[in-house]
Amino acid sequence: MSKEYKEYFAAHVAEMQRRWTTALDAENLQAILVHSGTPLISFQDDYEYAFRPNPHFLAWLPLTHHHDSALLVRPGKKPCIFYYQPEDFWYLAPADPEPWWADHFDIQLVNQADGWCTGLFSKLNGGSFGIRDVAAIGDAPSLAGTFEDDRINPRGLVNRLQVERTRKTPYEIACMMEASQLAARAHVEAESAFREGESEWRIHQRYLGACEHTDAQLPYNNIVALNTHGSVLHYQGRDVAVPDPVRSFLLDAGCTVNAYASDITRTYAARDGASGEDGFAQLVAAMDTMQQGLIEAVRTGLDYRELHLQAHREIAGILESFDLIKVPADDAVATGLSSVFYPHGLGHFIGLQTHDVSGLTDNEGRAIPPPEGHPFLRLTRVLEAGNVLTIEPGLYFIEPLLRQWQENGDAAAVNWDRVEALKPYGGIRIEDNVVVTETGSNNLTRQAFATL
Repeated sequence: MSKEYKEYFAAHVAEMQRRWTTALDAENLQAILVHSGTPLISFQDDYEYAFRPNPHFLAWLPLTHHHDSALLVRPGKKPCIFYYQPEDFWYLAPADPEPWWADHFDIQLVNQADGWCTGLFSKLNGGSFGIRDVAAIGDAPSLAGTFEDDRINPRGLVNRLQVERTRKTPYEIACMMEASQLAARAHVEAESAFREGESEWRIHQRYLGACEHTDAQLPYNNIVALNTHGSVLHYQGRDVAVPDPVRSFLLDAGCTVNAYASDITRTYAARDGASGEDGFAQLVAAMDTMQQGLIEAVRTGLDYRELHLQAHREIAGILESFDLIKVPADDAVATGLSSVFYPHGLGHFIGLQTHDVSGLTDNEGRAIPPPEGHPFLRLTRVLEAGNVLTIEPGLYFIEPLLRQWQENGDAAAVNWDRVEALKPYGGIRIEDNVVVTETGSNNLTRQAFATL
């Protein structure tokens, strides 16, 4: 990995300072205290759930597993981090701050989980404002003991910060490019494992080895699906046994760099005669071509809802051309038949969260509804330069949806013989991560695969 992101970090911190100062001024506040979060212990046990810091904290700092630290942001002053570094013999203590990021912060080491609180008040003493002028961002229980309720995650401020997060800086895009490169390398290894006849569990292990991630480091739970499991949109199992025969493989898996995610999906037909006879490999190729055409339409000023509807029209056209439906494509969209085969949204924002923030609201926090009949679309905004999003059309043979249509819809509109022949293959999803630019888009995923 190039670690090019380090070259952009100083400019990123400066831009974050500018954005947050603007948000503070608009909300008549003097400072923001961002808590990284506290590990959660399972009920009546001493087991800790996998910890991920507050994304507003991670937007400033690459401390992907750092709990009980806090960041103080004030206009005109160097951001201050109360860096939790306890003396501990049960767990490995956090490493010393690294100069490439630490040089841009005022760092105060604390060895108690609530050490940030003492540090905060020491910063406020002698200042021109008090605790009522400070907003707190996070979910740590200790915030409630320090701040009044209306100063914890105030809605107006949080909305402003989330909207700004939709406009990625060069540092953030560089992190996501590296995350895409890691994931592309792991996807190639996973496909090799599939071709070698490995199980879902073994394919997953090969993926982790190729990108050198643990499960906790992944941006989301990998979807490793053979055959009909590909029709379960968020399939969570990892079968140890290999099905017989193996027909298809769908892999939805990403990686993280400094908490920034990639989210990539590929679908493959097995190398056997049945794939060619049933046309699944050709269907995958048609979906891949269609997906790349959708990406060519991505640009500043595009209403993402329109692109989602375009995807439905084109998927309906594929269904018609492959003789899976017996009605024109436009009719399939109008009646909702296309949603039987393609029930989810075209994509979503991506960044510090796989399904990143502000995809369904305008800049003022008002909801932007999805098109009627498309409740699962996660992105309804007009695109801006700097947005990073997924384009992930799908075509599936989902038993409950097909059965509901057969019972309640126009059953004669479907070629059930063709559907039955392809149902054992599960489904198809092709997903890339795309940066919106002033003149079009930059496909991080295809670039990453091209470097291998």
